[in-house]
Amino acid sequence: MSFADSVAEAFSGILVESWHIFAEAAPYLLLGFGIAGLLHVFVPDDKVMQYLGSSAGKFRSVLNASILGVPLPLCSCGVVPAALSLKKRGATKGATLSFLISTPQTGVDSIAITYALLDPIMTVFRPVATFATAVVAGVTENILDFSNEGPGTVSKRAVPLTVLPMTSTMPDACGCSSCGSHEIEGENVVQKVRSGIKYAYIELLGDIGFWLIVGVVIAGIISYFVPANMVGSYLGGGIGSMLLALVVGIPLYICATASTPLAAVLILKGMSPGAAFVFLLAGPATNAATITMVLKFLGKRTTVVYLASIALCAVISGLVLDQIYSKLGIDALSIAGSASEIMPEEVKNVFAVLLLPLLVYGMYCRKGCVEK
Repeated sequence: MSFADSVAEAFSGILVESWHIFAEAAPYLLLGFGIAGLLHVFVPDDKVMQYLGSSAGKFRSVLNASILGVPLPLCSCGVVPAALSLKKRGATKGATLSFLISTPQTGVDSIAITYALLDPIMTVFRPVATFATAVVAGVTENILDFSNEGPGTVSKRAVPLTVLPMTSTMPDACGCSSCGSHEIEGENVVQKVRSGIKYAYIELLGDIGFWLIVGVVIAGIISYFVPANMVGSYLGGGIGSMLLALVVGIPLYICATASTPLAAVLILKGMSPGAAFVFLLAGPATNAATITMVLKFLGKRTTVVYLASIALCAVISGLVLDQIYSKLGIDALSIAGSASEIMPEEVKNVFAVLLLPLLVYGMYCRKGCVEK
């Protein structure tokens, strides 16, 4: 076989594997994005502020921020400006940190794709661990905050915050119109549903579409090239494999939805569910850009609490998850993706064909938004 034939065969194999992963996830992604759009239009900003503000109390605000952040459909680029806006408008520092952690770690779309590509145990465990991580970080930050700063103030060690509005019809600080919630006051139910559909299947899809495709393609490359015994040898379980997953995940820029296909393929190749979960928790929660923003606007101590809470909770969650599978006598490899088996391949391919042009169109619209 010539070199050109080998390259063509590899390219074809990667495409087949990537399409298979994409088709498995497509029905659940479409459902998840739809729910995300409804949340976007029916949960107004003033209600968010009512429960996250300092008037709710240092500990209650953390709980509220953690709960609201788990399903909230904010794009990854919009998490930082939205969280900093919460701080400026009176949210406690702990609530700000909780929101910053819980929002990107999971959402209705990533929960749906977790169910499709992994299994019910991981689907339930993921938002629970996300909530716990956000609470730990927020409560720790509020306990350590001895500065007695009033609402809306910032540490002298941090750069003063400018107002970063959550509600705007103009592109946000990141250059994307989907980062914050848009004004929808005065709209009737039908108009709100239309706005939700537009947000879900154009703006939100466009915002994470590129990284979702990248995640699927990387998963396809891993599935095609990487032998199962190699992954099992180095990442088969234990604290060492989880620390390695943590080191890779913390600086990596990847959203919760895009990270799921990677984790699913690694589990199928022999990675322990606990080590894969460390990657699922740490990867979307933070990246080099987010760390820089937290350091600049919230200060050094908050940044240390932010990273330490994510690292500690991710490793503990990974160890707990491995124990759950062990105690229940369940092999994660045997049930990964089992939820998607209830749907015929033909139906999944139809959903994939519907989703792909929406992804392309959303990315095209987002690119136009940024260029303007």
